[in-house]
Order: sequence, then structure tokens, then C-alpha cells
Amino acid sequence: GFMVLDQLAEKLETSFSKLKMNALTTAVRYGNQRLILVKPQTFMNLSGQAVSSLLRFYKLPLENLLVVYDDVDLPFETLRLRPDGGDAGQKGVRSIIQQLGSDEFPRLRVGIDRPPGRTPVSDYVLQDFPKTEKDTLAFVLDQAVLAALHFVDHGLNSAMTRYNQQSQM
Repeated sequence: GFMVLDQLAEKLETSFSKLKMNALTTAVRYGNQRLILVKPQTFMNLSGQAVSSLLRFYKLPLENLLVVYDDVDLPFETLRLRPDGGDAGQKGVRSIIQQLGSDEFPRLRVGIDRPPGRTPVSDYVLQDFPKTEKDTLAFVLDQAVLAALHFVDHGLNSAMTRYNQQSQM
């Protein structure tokens, strides 16, 4: 998730410089919109605290939130936008749902595949990607950034139609 946000910030020519409410944030103009990019700096299972505090601070409705996160239940290279849903075992999403009191917020899931062998998921998600996947990863991150911006420009349904059809890129 953070890799997508870093790439999005780079595309929008901004950087994460402010620490606000336990999150690195940056606010940037995109067209006629103001985007606030947020990277919670808490433990993952507490990331909902930062998200809910910032939503209240900026007085933003849930439908304007787009949570971007990696998902071991999706194959590598797969993007899925969803309007709502459960946490599927993802601790950061679980925390956000608990803190917001709702699972009705858009999300962009970035497939990273299941860990090989008996590698614990908690170790796997923190590892660097293998060199053999670096080029593909760059493409996936580009597509995730485009999907997020499509969400901003055209709404969730349009973004889902465009980016969910690609089972693998």
C-alpha cells in the first residue's frame, strides 16, 4: 500500500513531510480536487486510529476515502477495487473498520500472492520483492496509481469497470 502511495505522491510532485495524527500526510491539488495522502505510522493493527482521526479533522465522508493495501489473497499483478466489505484477515483494514464503525468505504487491493512454503504472512509482507519481479512490480504500481486517480476523476464504479476486468496485467 505504501509503495502505491509513494508512487502516487511522486506522480503528483509532492512528498510526505507532515506528521499529523500518527500519520505521514501530504495534501496536493489534483485538477479541481484537493487530495490528502495518508500513511499511518502506527502498528498496522492500529492504523484505523490515524485514518478515523484524519477523516474527522478534514470532515470527509467515507465515500471519499480510498484505502490502498496489499492483499495476499489476490495473485501478484492483480488489482481489485471494491466499494465495501470485510477485512479478509488484513489487520490494517480490520482496524479501519473498527475505528470507523463501518466497512462501507472504497478500497484498492493490490495482489501480492501467498507467501511461499511456510513463510509467515507477517514476514512475507515486509520482505523486499525478488529481483525477478521488480519490472512487473513497477508496472503494477503504475496501474494502481492510475486506478486511484481514475477513482478520483470518474468515481468508484468507473474505476472498478476499468481496473477489475484485468484479472492479471
